[in-house]
Amino acid sequence: MPLTKLQFKPGVNRETTSYTNEGGWFDVDKVRFRFGMPEKIGGWEKFSGFSYLGTARAMHPWVALDNSRYIGIGTSLKYYLNQDGGSFADITPIRATTAAGDVTFAATNGSSTITVTDANHGAVSGDFVTFSGAASLGGDITAGVLNQEYNITGVLTSSTYTISARTAGTSIADITVDGALVPTLVPATGSDTGNGGSSVVGAYQIGIGLDTSTFGAGWGIGFWGRGAWGSAASTPIVTSTLRIWTHDNFGEDLLVNVRNGGIYYWDKTGGTASRAVSLDSLAGASSTPTVAKQVLVSDRDRHIIAFGCDSEDTPGVQDPLLIRFSDQESLITWNATATNTAGDLRLGSGSEIITAVETRQEILVFTDRSLYTMQFLGAPFTFGLNSVSENITIRGPLAVAAVEDNVFWMGKREFYAYGGTVQRIACTVLDYVFNDFNEAQAEKVTAGINSLFAEVWWFYPSADSEENNRYVVYNYQQQVWYYGNLNRSAWLDQGVRESPLATGPGNYLYRHENGFDNGETEPAAPITAHVESSQMDIGDGDNFAFISRIIPDLTFRNSTAESPAATITLKARNFPGGTYLQESDTSVTKTASVPVEQFTQDAHIRLRGRSFAFRIESDAPGVTWRLGSPRLDVRTDGRR
Repeated sequence: MPLTKLQFKPGVNRETTSYTNEGGWFDVDKVRFRFGMPEKIGGWEKFSGFSYLGTARAMHPWVALDNSRYIGIGTSLKYYLNQDGGSFADITPIRATTAAGDVTFAATNGSSTITVTDANHGAVSGDFVTFSGAASLGGDITAGVLNQEYNITGVLTSSTYTISARTAGTSIADITVDGALVPTLVPATGSDTGNGGSSVVGAYQIGIGLDTSTFGAGWGIGFWGRGAWGSAASTPIVTSTLRIWTHDNFGEDLLVNVRNGGIYYWDKTGGTASRAVSLDSLAGASSTPTVAKQVLVSDRDRHIIAFGCDSEDTPGVQDPLLIRFSDQESLITWNATATNTAGDLRLGSGSEIITAVETRQEILVFTDRSLYTMQFLGAPFTFGLNSVSENITIRGPLAVAAVEDNVFWMGKREFYAYGGTVQRIACTVLDYVFNDFNEAQAEKVTAGINSLFAEVWWFYPSADSEENNRYVVYNYQQQVWYYGNLNRSAWLDQGVRESPLATGPGNYLYRHENGFDNGETEPAAPITAHVESSQMDIGDGDNFAFISRIIPDLTFRNSTAESPAATITLKARNFPGGTYLQESDTSVTKTASVPVEQFTQDAHIRLRGRSFAFRIESDAPGVTWRLGSPRLDVRTDGRR
């Protein structure tokens, strides 16, 4: 009998049964499709040896006028800048600075726990404060020990909290290891009886956010102490304080906004040692928004736009459907007059703005039930709004990505694309994704573009995970889907950097599509990748077939392993509703696995059944592979 050529349809289809999907792929992990053929995805390595605190949810790249390359990184605890691949500079804004003498310290002999008294601290456990002006307590708790940035370890009352004294001269960056603080503690002695003197000043950073959405109402939901002391959450609905940042560059400077919080400005001329400051604190600031859901800069006309913000007439009162924009080219002028282009617009559909994304020609604004386009019109209206679609859904503020002139996003149980009109994308893995999805953590869904391969990635949490641990990919050139397992909370396409960047385990940045291994460990670990077909008949499934040989058609081009190899497995099944034959079925040959190396011409196997599934996998370091059209040596015996 002539050799049987195996040709598979690109992409993965889980929306039909395996038997119906004959000639297609049914399961996959860390494999993509390129020109219709499956291949192992590229590896990743650490971008730098430094880690950050908190879970990162957003990154923003830009290049300054002196060609310095920056990446802004917003986490649940801080906001960082990374300059040219070095360490992470903390530019988290300061929310309050005490007067000298408002802060005192108390130590206990033999303990590194220091009790801090500040009648109006307004902090919660986990917040950060930097002390200056303190004097020694008399023993080992010296001025150098106290005059540092500290993480608040516990809040005792509305006027007291605790910190853990550590070695003098060790910055928070110095003691950040794999995303956690690892200080060398300094216990007090019997001589530490002072209070730090009358010159102590405490500078409190803006409060930390959660990295997990919370539900319900009652005492302890959300952050203790954020409202009145000891107060409970007031509404019996979702209380989500998931920390999400948005950011955009204003020239070579940076604007950042913490969702449902303030808007801040970082001036590049101050360097990475300077912190971002509140926009309304700038000299000459006029009617600037004090709370917003998102901020961006319109590239075409250079207006700063705040979404879901407070109005000029009622500062501090957030309107979740209000859009305001500054005067053109201005950071500080937000009061609308007849002689400037500042102004506002209000959406008429939905209950709140979820997110906004800028494309080449317009800005798309999403509410919880509708989609608007926002376009620059010029004088006298500046911007105009048009309703594009009603009754659409979007998973969360991070679930949308723009590439070229198209925008893609994940809805509540569908995927959408916009290229002038809204279209639902037919998804062949829809049930696989949404039948195993953690609805409580849907805000964590993050979309990213990998333009190297024309891919949109969505990272999402499975039902048994509190954090993103899976991904689903739409290849918009081939219009196919595939998925896998990978822990990533933010993604940045190539552009300012030569490779895509992502945030992952250990709170490191990872450079993707570099090498072929998992660089989360040292040394790098191999990536386990596989793709498996649906079952296929030899003939029409009415006869038993014997397979005796396989010709692999597999390339290991660019692999760095000395002897790259993968494993091809054929699995037999006799009926569509049956399981693949197990080892207890001694009367037949159940599975056949053969190692395939770079110069393997063919491999002899022995397998019998009515239908078969084809699988290729690898788990060795330095290996990449791409499958072509393998062939099987098959004969049938006519028995049914």
